Amino acid sequence: MKTPDLMKNFGQVTAKKFGAFKNVILEKYGEQPGTMLVHTGVLGWILSSLAQVGAVVVNDKIPSEQKAFLIPQEIADAAINIVSFYVVTNSVKSLASKLVKSGKLTTPKIMEHLKKTGLKLPKKGENVSPVGKWDFDITKLANYDEISDHFKSFKNGVDVGASLLGSIASCNLITPVLRNEYASKQQKNAISRMHNKQLQNLEAPCGISMAEFQNRAYSKSFGLKI
Repeated sequence: MKTPDLMKNFGQVTAKKFGAFKNVILEKYGEQPGTMLVHTGVLGWILSSLAQVGAVVVNDKIPSEQKAFLIPQEIADAAINIVSFYVVTNSVKSLASKLVKSGKLTTPKIMEHLKKTGLKLPKKGENVSPVGKWDFDITKLANYDEISDHFKSFKNGVDVGASLLGSIASCNLITPVLRNEYASKQQKNAISRMHNKQLQNLEAPCGISMAEFQNRAYSKSFGLKI
């Protein structure tokens, strides 16, 4: 087979597989753009974390002793980043989605449709309307199809906005705090291990025991008077 034919066949196979991939994505996320943002964000964190850990592993300039500490540190940071991003972003999106479905967050057009169905709309000072309550779901109404296009469009927009807000809060507020807290504890543990190792390698002066010398050295290291 000639080279042009091979390239043509390769291009056709690639186009076919890409088309199948697009169909899968469309079927799964076509009406859930907020969910797609969450999942692609998590995927981005995973790939970024793998690259960060890989950079430490292959870096010949980093001593083995430091790698033994840095690699677990990077893995722990990655876990915090990924879990925090998914939990926070997905929780914010799910809450916003529930507010839309319950009618707590809605549009005039949706409220007008609910009014036509005979449902009592919520009024200030009254608590008799089912609209806006946590167990109410607009998508379960018998005539939902009449408003489904507008409802889906509004809900998708809210989901996307909520996902973006959740990701911003996670990446810029919550995740840094959790990561810094973990790093602080790890630093204290590392300093403690280093201090104990130094004490173990000391030789006691003549006239006192090793235990006594270590106690004195340990006390002085923290500025305490004997």
